[in-house]
Amino acid sequence: MTLPTVSDPMVDIPLSQPLVDSPDTRGSNLMEAIRLENVGVCYRAPSERIPSIKEYTIRWLQGKIKHREFWALQEVNLSVMKGETLGLIGNNGAGKSTLLKLIARVLRPTIGRVLVRGNVAPLLEYGAGFHPELTGRENIYLNGALLGYSRKQMEEKFERIVDFAELWDFIDAPLRTYSSGMWARLGFAVATDVQPDILIVDEVLSVGDETFQRKSADRMQEFRNRGATVLLVSHNMNLIEEMCQRAAWLDHGRLRAVGKPDEVILAYRRSQA
Repeated sequence: MTLPTVSDPMVDIPLSQPLVDSPDTRGSNLMEAIRLENVGVCYRAPSERIPSIKEYTIRWLQGKIKHREFWALQEVNLSVMKGETLGLIGNNGAGKSTLLKLIARVLRPTIGRVLVRGNVAPLLEYGAGFHPELTGRENIYLNGALLGYSRKQMEEKFERIVDFAELWDFIDAPLRTYSSGMWARLGFAVATDVQPDILIVDEVLSVGDETFQRKSADRMQEFRNRGATVLLVSHNMNLIEEMCQRAAWLDHGRLRAVGKPDEVILAYRRSQA
């Protein structure tokens, strides 16, 4: 399959030293946790808006639906080492979430190969899979099942989850009565009550009040201290510089630069001027 060519006036900035030569890992035996090889993701969408499923089905049976292809990622090559914290930056729509979903095994690449070593805890969205009409207690067990845990495992986790979320007074109330902050606390507590090999964090540290953000950051730091590989997506450049050993900049589905966070962030900001 041939990727479409894209004219682009931007020039890639020089990359920093490869990770294997960096001070953090020189001479170590760290293995790659993640490798993306020439990865591309293509979505197909109808070229015109169809208002209903009925009309879509009729036109599909008549062969009258035309699709257009949209490449969310193109020719992405990236490796992340075990124990590394990598920040992913770029404008909305740059392909960051698509890349994370590949690593979380939510999506398959259209072309290329994605290699992941270890179990993955994806925090792509707080409370994904929660049902607003169910109670907090019921949603804990539901979300645990979606994450692959048995009923017995969730019973062992239950008290820790509610303690961390600080929701004992509301745990048997329907989730629709929760504030967005309470919803976020419960989702984070369920998703992080595990020691993952790879932790994927997509803008979730910006959710909730200041106290909860600090608590979330502390738990993520615990994962890092235990040797977890962390992929962090954020528009908070100070957070990227503070927490990440390297940064990667995605733009219109293409990887523009990978290197020291301050260098990559500077190049990204210059492109926005």
